[in-house]
Amino acid sequence: MSQHTSLATIPNRYAFIDSISKQASRSASISLMLVDVVRFSDVTTSLGIHIGDRFLLEIANRIQLLFGQSVSIGRISGDVFGIVFPNESNEVVMRQMFERLVEHFKTPMHYDGTAFIADFNVGVVCSIKNDFDITSFVSRAETALKQAKENKYENYFALTKLDKTDTGRSLALKADLKRALAQNELELYYQPKVDLTTLEVVGAECLLRWNHPLDGVLFPGPLIEAAESYNMMSELGYWTLEQAFRTLAELDVLRIPIVLSVNISPTQLYDNQLVPTLTMLSQSYAMPLSLIELELTEDVALSNSLMVKKQLDELRSLGVSISVDDFGKGYSNLAYIRDLDLDALKIDKSFVMELEAHPVNRAIIEAAKVIGHAKECCVVAEGIETVEQLHILREIGVTQGQGYLFSRAIPFDDFVQLTQQEIIIGNSPRRAQA
Repeated sequence: MSQHTSLATIPNRYAFIDSISKQASRSASISLMLVDVVRFSDVTTSLGIHIGDRFLLEIANRIQLLFGQSVSIGRISGDVFGIVFPNESNEVVMRQMFERLVEHFKTPMHYDGTAFIADFNVGVVCSIKNDFDITSFVSRAETALKQAKENKYENYFALTKLDKTDTGRSLALKADLKRALAQNELELYYQPKVDLTTLEVVGAECLLRWNHPLDGVLFPGPLIEAAESYNMMSELGYWTLEQAFRTLAELDVLRIPIVLSVNISPTQLYDNQLVPTLTMLSQSYAMPLSLIELELTEDVALSNSLMVKKQLDELRSLGVSISVDDFGKGYSNLAYIRDLDLDALKIDKSFVMELEAHPVNRAIIEAAKVIGHAKECCVVAEGIETVEQLHILREIGVTQGQGYLFSRAIPFDDFVQLTQQEIIIGNSPRRAQA
């Protein structure tokens, strides 16, 4: 059996997803296992990237030897591998494969006097041919991996057709989501983005709210979880995008020329309908794509996925702005930041909200400002609540921000009114929710 001599010969995410589609078309059933090497950043931090890559290559080759030639392997991201099991949809069998994997890697790997014992988080999804959709299949595998990482006692989780957690509560949420979309119970609220020098409103982040028929206006967390569980994230995401374009058209009539930011889910970034849908919405509402900014979470933006980069490059070429949200909150791989074309970095609010008390927070924001300047992209501060924070951000040279000092997220009519008046600051409530 041939061994990979370099990580570069292992199919990347984009090529791997394409191969999954091809294998699914000629298999009665198919299972996908996502394998995340636990705390691998510690290895690269201690031993360097080149030694880390040697260990990753050995892990990939040992997985191939362990499961045999019938399975295929791809590299989903830096330290996450995907394994496809064709003609397999039995979760019991997949659990046995997980146990074999863990047992096999109890034998340490060695390099230049250093030993490394690999441990894994593993997410599994199974499907049969007549119920296969590549976008939801990969999305569900990533949901399973995320759950495996969050499990307290076992770093394994599987999602199957029979294991959709169809409890009474889950089914009620699914019904809620379908009703909310059908009966216009969902609404966009708008949190102003402000020029920190002039206090002029220059944009807004669109945030989803749920007008529940019994409970009033709710944060839509449970609905989003239901959308993820029932593969409706794209439907919910495209509803949000259409509402944003509708809002742009209304603002255009009122001669309020601002950019609207929309949070985009990983599911949509791996959906080949994203670019055509945005183009169609732009034409339907006669609004240029330059008035839309897509906000990505840091882990998605930095996933090193060629498919993500391809989508983002195409979107930027059409005029769509791309920003990284919550910058600094996660593990920031600066090499990926260097290679990613961005229009904005949004500094996570945790660094802003304690800015006066922690000098290190100021240093982190200054570093983000330097990175933004080098990449010729805007740096935006989130979570601004006090005049003191505003003064420090002005000193650093951060030019845009949002937070309760200016306004919380508000309905459309209130937002329009805010854009047409002078913003008063100095007596704002503490932010209670993210």
